[in-house]
Amino acid sequence: MLAIRKLSSLKSSRFLCSFAIQNPICSSATIPDVPSCTFYDERINKAGREGDFATVHHLLNKRARDGFFNTNNTFKFISTTNVSILDDLLETIARVDSGFPRKSSYDCLIARLSKMDCISEAMRVAETMVNKEHGANNVTFHPIINALTKKDEFDEACSVIAVMKSCGIAPDLTTYNFLLTGYCFAGNVTSAAGVLAKMEEEELGADTRTYDALVLGACRAGKLDAALAVVRRMLDDGVPPLYCTHAHIIRAFLKYNYYEQAVEFVRSYAGRDTKLDAENFGILATRLITRSKLEEAKELVKEMSERRLTMGPRLKDFYELHVRSDEL
Repeated sequence: MLAIRKLSSLKSSRFLCSFAIQNPICSSATIPDVPSCTFYDERINKAGREGDFATVHHLLNKRARDGFFNTNNTFKFISTTNVSILDDLLETIARVDSGFPRKSSYDCLIARLSKMDCISEAMRVAETMVNKEHGANNVTFHPIINALTKKDEFDEACSVIAVMKSCGIAPDLTTYNFLLTGYCFAGNVTSAAGVLAKMEEEELGADTRTYDALVLGACRAGKLDAALAVVRRMLDDGVPPLYCTHAHIIRAFLKYNYYEQAVEFVRSYAGRDTKLDAENFGILATRLITRSKLEEAKELVKEMSERRLTMGPRLKDFYELHVRSDEL
């Protein structure tokens, strides 16, 4: 188990030339007419791999001043084999312009470390933000909670939430949604209910992710009537279901061989959102083909054609072979 530490445009060619002169890693031959997030990411990663943290510092500041956000690729030079450079990087970020540039750099680093499953290191960065008052908030901890719940490490995730609270950071709806989704995916209905009770107690309300988690949990528990009831409740509350929320129900119907009910469900929501229709009909038709339910699949792809819904290559081939050829 993991040991959680207790907070253990550019449009001016003149400017581009100036930028290149100040930064020898950026030659005039490689600078694009207009820099981009990718431009900065590539150069930050090059400097990071070379251990040139002075250039990393300069680029982090420059991209923020030029209106370019950090991305998932900003600190890609960090890996499990060189995580020891964290001290140098923390010192570098601490000198980045205060406010958004510095906070976003810390948050981006935490996201990278969490994705690498370096949770103790991610917590260390969060600890630094808190202790030095660099704007740590819920967003800071979201990647850590997400990474832990995806691995069913719920005790550790709860420990991180406890740390947040001890630092005066009240968990928000997104924080609890990660936990709720994790429990629902694991089929832990009792714990999911506990999270819901906590969210209700703290008057956080619910959003599309909350409802999606509940639908997922109901589907995985085989309670399809409950899942459908949640979707109806969403619509009553004016909360549009996510595409994946519909997909949970379609897959659950098929899991229990309720083919007619799956088709009825997809048709019952048809005509409201063309992209959703294409997604729902496409998922169902594809899975019916996989299950050798060809007659049912033929009816669906024929209906997709009539509704002028987009089909993927596989469904197009199926339509040409089994539907269009029969009509000729």
